[in-house]
Amino acid sequence: MKIVDTTPSRDWIAVSPSSLSPDELTAWAVRANCGAVVTFCGTVRNTSGDLSDVQALEYETEPALAERGINEVVAEARRRWPMVEAIAVHHRTGRVKLSEIAVVVAVSSPHRHEAFVAAEFCIEAVKKSVPLWKRELWPGGSAWSSDVQPILKARDI
Repeated sequence: MKIVDTTPSRDWIAVSPSSLSPDELTAWAVRANCGAVVTFCGTVRNTSGDLSDVQALEYETEPALAERGINEVVAEARRRWPMVEAIAVHHRTGRVKLSEIAVVVAVSSPHRHEAFVAAEFCIEAVKKSVPLWKRELWPGGSAWSSDVQPILKARDI
């Protein structure tokens, strides 16, 4: 993952096959005027529906398209909660093994309520509206996730 100087920005969005660092995103989101930083990590679990032996996930996307979708999600979060200070959303692509982190959302705001609801909105909207396709892998097989949905606008969520 290419790291750029994001200090002047209030948003940090990345889609990459590189491992994700929740500590780095949390530290980036800390601001002197904020009393809350909420960080969410989505990890690969071993179950999905009736499956209990999932070993990995594979995410596919066109990174520029996914980043554009994540930008729309962040813009909508900022419209709904204008007091939010920093928002970071990083998503992995490629193979992500069991217990590894697939997505990180970090949000800071002066007060905890806005940080919590904005972070929850961001992860839900990314899952529902950003064109990222997930394939579940288990011993002897694989399948595209059954929760694939049509692309929605973040403001519709």
